[in-house]
Amino acid sequence: MPVFESVFESTVERPPSLRPVVSAAAPGRGLLPVVPALRGVLPEGGLRRGAAVSVAGGDAGLLLALAAGVRETDGGWAAAVGLPDLGLAAAAGYGLDLGRLLVADDPGPHWAEVVSVLAGAVELIMLRPDGPVPPNLAARLAAVLRRSGCVLLVAGPWPGAGLRLGVRSGRWFGLGDGHGQLTGRQVEVVAEGRGSAVRGRAARLWLPDAHGAVRTVEETVGAGVTDVVGEDAVAGPGTGLDRMAVV
Repeated sequence: MPVFESVFESTVERPPSLRPVVSAAAPGRGLLPVVPALRGVLPEGGLRRGAAVSVAGGDAGLLLALAAGVRETDGGWAAAVGLPDLGLAAAAGYGLDLGRLLVADDPGPHWAEVVSVLAGAVELIMLRPDGPVPPNLAARLAAVLRRSGCVLLVAGPWPGAGLRLGVRSGRWFGLGDGHGQLTGRQVEVVAEGRGSAVRGRAARLWLPDAHGAVRTVEETVGAGVTDVVGEDAVAGPGTGLDRMAVV
């Protein structure tokens, strides 16, 4: 079994013996908050505790943006499982507390056991499963999530997910005619699912903006952001935007 380590293991507080760290994570206690820019696209204005959410395509920026609201809770602990390429600078830019982030980079075939253990200790788990997820395994983990109140954000499809989000279109800003640096990515985020999410919602967001944070496009209208580059562009050496590397 993998060893769970905080990204700053030697200097930060750790959840005691991987026991539940906040009573607010118990079932029936409502919603896990999200950053203000995402409240309008989510049908309930937050993430339902004890539920699994699918992030189509595993978009790293959207995954981190959804996870960032955990800092507003009493405990504020989160975990990343099976995401070895997750950028810690990007996570910090979106607002995650790296001192309260547990990481299991490569759990391999044991990822489900890792999720089951962590669900009782943290409020939110970001997960990339090791291959397709059988419906019966998803159902067993759904029961674990309901008992613990933990939110599971899955990079990719998830059987029975009540809410699915994805990036429908996007473009990078910042590079001119062969020069300059990336200053942000503007995208359209869509959400759909069951119940109150069945009709679907969409919003245009900076994911991220020039400071690595998520905000609505309306908040930055007239900010003078120009120059568009392709969706596959990445920040080059010396740009100072290392947080953009994984987004």
